[in-house]
Amino acid sequence: MNKNTKRWFYWLPRVLSIAFALFISIFALDVFGEGYSFWETLLALFMHLIPTFILVAVIAIAWRWERVGAALFLALALIYLSMTDGRMLTIPIPLIIFSLLFLVSWRVTLQPR
Repeated sequence: MNKNTKRWFYWLPRVLSIAFALFISIFALDVFGEGYSFWETLLALFMHLIPTFILVAVIAIAWRWERVGAALFLALALIYLSMTDGRMLTIPIPLIIFSLLFLVSWRVTLQPR
């Protein structure tokens, strides 16, 4: 495998998972139209951003330890599936894809150069 392909497999899961975290954080913006006071809005924004904080923590772990991050992404997907009884697949499918991509990234970096 050439160097460009390895670089591609290194960056693809990282960039996609960051983009997904940004996508998830968009859902927190609905707190601004609710007419809350400043402190209530701040608290509601924090509460709505908790999933994003969890994703950012998993991305940070996966950045350094790809296998652990892959397991965490898969765990997040399974937890979400169990919470929604498998009815909502928009969130867990990308998480499963990120899990697989981080595993591929880990496997590619194991090969001798």
